[in-house]
Amino acid sequence: MASFTDRMIGAAKLDVHTYEEVEADTAAMGQSMAVVVLSSVAAGIGAAEGMIGLLVGSLAALVGWFVWAFVTYLIGTKILPEPQTEADVGQLLRTTGFSAAPGLLRVFGLIPGIGMLAVGVASTWMLVSITGLGNFPKIIPLVTITLIHLIAVHLSPILFLNLLM
Repeated sequence: MASFTDRMIGAAKLDVHTYEEVEADTAAMGQSMAVVVLSSVAAGIGAAEGMIGLLVGSLAALVGWFVWAFVTYLIGTKILPEPQTEADVGQLLRTTGFSAAPGLLRVFGLIPGIGMLAVGVASTWMLVSITGLGNFPKIIPLVTITLIHLIAVHLSPILFLNLLM
């Protein structure tokens, strides 16, 4: 079994073996949650929103992660399943958690001139890693899951922060 750091690097490299290992390891839920929190903290630091923004953003990312994984589970296994589809919520939580590993690069959002580029690259990288997780060969489930991800993970923290301010 790979270390936490090796798993994060493997996930960022889009290594299928890493995702399969995490999917099968029921003890990896804490690690998956840690990746989501670290990615959220990196985004909060990169956005320079202060301590409140950092805490609220991390909480919103965790809630978004749970909601998104559950909705992905419903779409992928109940609404638009393929004959070979076999997954449970825990597997999706573990794999989607690790798919947030490229989000650590969002900390570079602080750097003037390249900050927006770094955030854009990291977010796109995260999206690419997520869309490959479900092994959904049809375009409709892929687009649906991508849209859910954009709303749950990227827009919900922004909307939540705007409600508080």
